[in-house]
Parts: sequence; C-alpha cells; structure tokens
Amino acid sequence: MILQRRNRILRATPAIRSLVAETILTPSDFIAPLFIDEGENVQTEIASMPNYYRRSLDGTVKEVKELWSMGIKSVLLFIKCKDELKDNTGKEAWNKDGLMQRSIRAIKEAVPEIYVMTDVALDPYSSYGHDGIVENGEIVNDPTVEALVKMSISHAKAGADMVAPSDMMDGRIGAIREGLEHAGFTKTGIMAYSAKYASCFYGPFRDALDSAPGFGDKKTYQMDFANRTEAIKEALMDVEEGADIVMVKPGLPYLDIVREVKNAVDVPVSVYNISGEYAMIKAAAKMGWINEDKAIIETLTSIKRAGGDLIATYFAKDAVKLIS
Repeated sequence: MILQRRNRILRATPAIRSLVAETILTPSDFIAPLFIDEGENVQTEIASMPNYYRRSLDGTVKEVKELWSMGIKSVLLFIKCKDELKDNTGKEAWNKDGLMQRSIRAIKEAVPEIYVMTDVALDPYSSYGHDGIVENGEIVNDPTVEALVKMSISHAKAGADMVAPSDMMDGRIGAIREGLEHAGFTKTGIMAYSAKYASCFYGPFRDALDSAPGFGDKKTYQMDFANRTEAIKEALMDVEEGADIVMVKPGLPYLDIVREVKNAVDVPVSVYNISGEYAMIKAAAKMGWINEDKAIIETLTSIKRAGGDLIATYFAKDAVKLIS
C-alpha cells in the first residue's frame, strides 16, 4: 500500500512523541492548595482525600519550603476557622491576627519568592456555612460584598500577592479592585472564580474545612451546571471589573467551559482540579481499577490542553515528581 501520508510516523517512539507533543506540563503550571489549622505539630489526613492533610502553621511552612524546592511557584491558602469564631458577619475573616493573616505572614517570611494566593469567601467563617451573609434565609449580595472587600484588604495587608474570591457574589471583583486601590494595594492581584458551578464534586473539600452549608444549598450564587454561555458572560464581566486571572471550577466535568472561556478572554485562565476529582482517582487506584500515576498526568494534561494556563490541584507534588 502506497500512502502519501502516514500519521503513525510521528507516534513511533517515545522520542518523537515527546518532540511533537502539543501540550507539556511543567511545575510552573501548578498552584498547590493548602489547608491550615490552628495548633502546633498538627497534621490531620482528610478522610475523603487520602494522602492530603490539614496542617498547623509550622507544618504548612515546611510544606511550602518543599513545594518551592520542587519548582512549584504558587500556593492557594484555605483555613479552618474555630467554631467559636464563626458568626453571620464573617468578621473573623478580616482579623489582622486571624489564622489566614498569620499564615500569609509566616509563609512570606519563610519563602519570600513564593506567590501566595488566598481564598476570599465567608463560608469558613460563617455559622451558616454559606459564602455570604444570611438574612431571613437568603444569602444577601451587597452586604456580603462589603465583607469580602474588608477580607481582601486584610489579606493584602498581611502580604498576599493575589486574592481569590470564590464566593460568586455579583459585583465583588469590581468592589474588591476599588477597595484595594483606595487602600494603596495597587500590586495585589485578583484571581476571580468566574465560572464556579454548583457541583457535587466539592464534598471532600467541605470535609477538609467543615464548611458545608448548614441549610439548603449554594445554587442561588454558584452556577447551574447545565449552562455554558453564562460562564462566558461571568468571565467577561470579571475581566471588565478588574480580574487579573479568571477561573473555571470544577475542572474535568467542565473542559468545554475551559475552552470557551479561554477563547473569550484576554487574561490567563486557571482551572481548579477539585477535591472530588482527586478523590475519584484515589479511590479507583486503591481498588486497582486504574493506574494512579497515569491518571494524574492524563487528567492534568487534558486540563491544560483545554486551555488552562494555571491548574490548582491536590496532585501538584505528585505531578511534579512524575514529570521530572
């Protein structure tokens, strides 16, 4: 058989496959999410996220040093707030001596070069477990945005390089940008969770921070997973309001949204490879149904191929070891 083109020529060996690969993972692609708890020498494995831990600040600093030594350039911080500090205002979120603020300072002191991103939402601080202030059973938008601005400025004062509002309130990106400008934090970035869907895949994360909603669900502010064009609208609005990076969350079930958003915006697109996605791979690997290492690389490559410039993933350390 005489053919003018044989596509398999470029698949014949590992060397040629590597040479012509269109999508290549590097350590700089990853953001490592970290869960932080009070106390000392605390390291608690999250039951629904095997081999992932909630650590006290001393252990977190050690972890950040290791991440930096591996070539991972950024961390995304989440804290577990004590129950007695939770209320319906979320005021602990902007306590200058709160766990988040102390964590930012300690991490920047230990590894000044690492890029520190911080979660901005009220659910870890809310007695209701919602991302906003509750009035008469409703999560109210504008008072919540005022609280998020205070929270963001507090993080910037502590030394955060970028705040990451994950709440999905209307208008919060513009309000945070204005608040940071007025407070003099003109170098603090904003990574907007622009297309954050109301997903069942968040379960393990809520276990990690004890932040499940105390009533109802989050569908009045997080997006309906049936919608596509709404994600583009949200991302474009966030860019207009001042977002430096926009995010799509979750990752794997929404790769079509990642590509749509990537095609629509002129800022970097981040993707959150979330806790449920992590847990599924871990569970299937434990049962011997899939090869964990191969599943990690294939998953992360698919996210980057779809258009993810940055990937927040609990597999960050594993992935770096594998690609090295």
